[in-house]
Amino acid sequence: MKNLIFPCLWFDGKAKEAATLYCSLFNNSSITTETEMVVNFKLNGQLFMGLNGGPQFKPTASISFFVTFENDHELERAWKGLADGGFVFMPLDKYDWSEKYGWVQDQFGISWQLSLGNIREIGQKLVPLLMFCGDYQGMAKDAIDHYVSIFDQSKVDMIATYKPEQVTLDATIVHARFYLGNNLLMAMDSNVPQPFTFNEGISLVVDCKTQEEIDHYWSKLSEGGEESMCGWLKDKFGVSWQIVPTVLHELMSDAQKAPKVMQAFMQMRKFDIEGLLRATKA
Repeated sequence: MKNLIFPCLWFDGKAKEAATLYCSLFNNSSITTETEMVVNFKLNGQLFMGLNGGPQFKPTASISFFVTFENDHELERAWKGLADGGFVFMPLDKYDWSEKYGWVQDQFGISWQLSLGNIREIGQKLVPLLMFCGDYQGMAKDAIDHYVSIFDQSKVDMIATYKPEQVTLDATIVHARFYLGNNLLMAMDSNVPQPFTFNEGISLVVDCKTQEEIDHYWSKLSEGGEESMCGWLKDKFGVSWQIVPTVLHELMSDAQKAPKVMQAFMQMRKFDIEGLLRATKA
């Protein structure tokens, strides 16, 4: 099973506004689907979902997006647009690991790490980066091993560790890259205390073609974690996932079927494909 995994960003009514900004800053980007609740968009060909979920959750820097640029002009343009009205964690400057790098939280609360480099060396232009901190401080290696064991044809691409003088608390991994199927992710342990951790503000969506896939990922990822409604769960490291059937998009795109399908899945924890299909015939 090689399932598509893509990020879902939680907004308080500003998904379209955010998607429009991001598409203006990254090349080869566009909004692909727009409804009142969901705005899907691609940045350099990579899928993102914007969810107008309301004020309940706000994204944190525990999940940021590491973006590699090979063109300095493109990097500067993206930095300027993302920093406008946002907050700079690390200024755009030269660092030991990059000729030009910066870490910024944009006006919508989404965090970005921008770096000048070689995309082929990284493997992907935009990569979700999970930072383990707060209640999950120091757990990056355990989490990577756990995720790789769940997804078929997965592997650890590289792991770099902190030097002893770089940390003041439980932290081992300064940077890691790993593949879950064809999906590249990054992870790190924070080397300083942070006032935040993972929440539903940014989740990872697993697109599933069959009920067998849904059952597998739901069982493995919710083990030691917490089940929620409508395909949402938290794993034992606090990371939020949505285990979603591929057919849902098709059903929700049908104006006649969508209300019945929504009524059905609002009663579900784990998605039941047959239950969704039955709802369309009720």
